[in-house]
Amino acid sequence: MDAQTQVSGTTVGAGPKVTQVAATVFVLPPLPYAENALEPVISTKTLRLHYGKHNKGYVDTLNQLVTGTPFADMSLKQLVLSTAGKAEYAPIFNNAAQAWNHAFYWRSLSPGGGGVPPLALKTRIDSTFGDLETLKEELSAAATTLFGSGWAWLVLDGAKLRVVKTGNAENPLTAYTKPLLTIDVWEHAYYVDFENKRADYVKGVIDKLINWEFAAENLSSA
Repeated sequence: MDAQTQVSGTTVGAGPKVTQVAATVFVLPPLPYAENALEPVISTKTLRLHYGKHNKGYVDTLNQLVTGTPFADMSLKQLVLSTAGKAEYAPIFNNAAQAWNHAFYWRSLSPGGGGVPPLALKTRIDSTFGDLETLKEELSAAATTLFGSGWAWLVLDGAKLRVVKTGNAENPLTAYTKPLLTIDVWEHAYYVDFENKRADYVKGVIDKLINWEFAAENLSSA
């Protein structure tokens, strides 16, 4: 999904709500729920640290990096795709991708999430994975076995659903697959609440917070 970009008040594109309100100015979007809405899986303390420090840091640093460069007028998605795999632009890629990933992650979670996906998505899940439980097991395995920091994703690859994992700031956009939802497995996403028990955090997210409706919306727009 592309980032929603606003230049001189004109909206272009759709996607994670990191908005560009003028050239070189990306704005940290508001959370789609209250800071305590994801408890007890994700505490208010963790959410404030994750969103207010880490996520904000990526957006602020990105603004500093692109000011006065040829990248200044690009959307967030364009920045990610234009700088991916280019060592000379690694700082821009890392901060742009992390800003995109986090905006997508917050919407991949929902208070009272989990449960059964909407019918259209459930049908695709059953066709690809056999059943929802198998998908959840694959998503959990991707999130818990990733070495170091990164992300676990449900994506649409052509006509097929897949579970993939990416390290550090990488995301499926660079492989030209369509992300449907993601789970953040950087330590700052869970260490305050779960210490080194990443698997417990992942289980809580999948069972109680995962936003299948968001994934279904992304699938329907493919």
